[in-house]
Amino acid sequence: MSIPKDHVMEALARIGMPDGGDLISRDLIRAVQIQGDAVQFVIEAPTPELAAKMEPVRAAAEAAVRGLAGVGEVRVALTAHGPAKKPPAPSLKIGGHPKPQDGPTKPVGVKRILAIGSGKGGVGKSTVSSNLAVALAKQGRKVGLLDADIYGPSQPRMMGVNKRPASPDGKTIIPLHAHGVTLMSIGFMLEEGKAVVWRGPMLMGALQQMLGQVEWGELDVLLVDLPPGTGDVQLTLCTKSELSGAIVVSTPQDVALIDARKALDMFATLKTPVLGLIENMSMFVCPDCGSEHQIFGQGGVAAEADKLGVPLLGALPIDLETRLAGDGGTPVAVGDGAMAQAYARIAEGLIKGGMA
Repeated sequence: MSIPKDHVMEALARIGMPDGGDLISRDLIRAVQIQGDAVQFVIEAPTPELAAKMEPVRAAAEAAVRGLAGVGEVRVALTAHGPAKKPPAPSLKIGGHPKPQDGPTKPVGVKRILAIGSGKGGVGKSTVSSNLAVALAKQGRKVGLLDADIYGPSQPRMMGVNKRPASPDGKTIIPLHAHGVTLMSIGFMLEEGKAVVWRGPMLMGALQQMLGQVEWGELDVLLVDLPPGTGDVQLTLCTKSELSGAIVVSTPQDVALIDARKALDMFATLKTPVLGLIENMSMFVCPDCGSEHQIFGQGGVAAEADKLGVPLLGALPIDLETRLAGDGGTPVAVGDGAMAQAYARIAEGLIKGGMA
């Protein structure tokens, strides 16, 4: 004669749980099978942690069913739900056509946006951007650094950050932080060495996202490291953002100055005030004899600043330590050597002039 299932369930209802309730009221019994005088079932705990404490409950359940009339054999398995699967992270895509917007905008909480540009590549604009950001942060400013050089992002390497920013909803972007600076770069979203093969509208869309969707927080100044030249990114930033001004970086040599003048003309055409010029690689100081060598010429940027009536914010020599620090992911401005002091003087000048 088969054993009634309801008798088995009644017996299990008398077995209490360590944290309250019983096996039946907590709906923990699964796969009850009765064949002749043999009964088997599964106790499924809600968590692995609770299952580890339930061996006495399993033994009590087995004994209760074994005590029923007609039961000869009882097999009880104790198992548990695994931890709940986490939902997949929202898919965050950078790039795509820009969305229409009404006039120039500025991220919430950001007081000033300063663009750092150059007419040509190779003049050290990104090095200046990263070190100036760190120097401003060391003087108590809340600083953000946006790497807008979409085709050649170098701030992830220079700032020593290679993580992917989080996105709780697939739209909002949580920036990264290093050396007291809040960071965002297209380089964080790509594998190292992966080329960005985009047309102009996608560049503009990416810049719009990195300005508008990043949770920048409260910043005194957001530095934007522009790509070299006078293209789509520059045009988008100057026309679609509330720029406080621009800083142009150049070497003293004539070829660099020719292109720097084009960058200056672009900012003038787009009605973006130029706050000053920085002369990079102004000289080389021999580490052995201490003599100075003007490898790229002398005074060209200072003369251009004087001609335009804008400040020469600083003159920075070629320096091996600067290059090694940038390659190593810790900008030279983090330290307290001669180059760190040079960047500190530029940062102090910007602060005193109300530009940062």
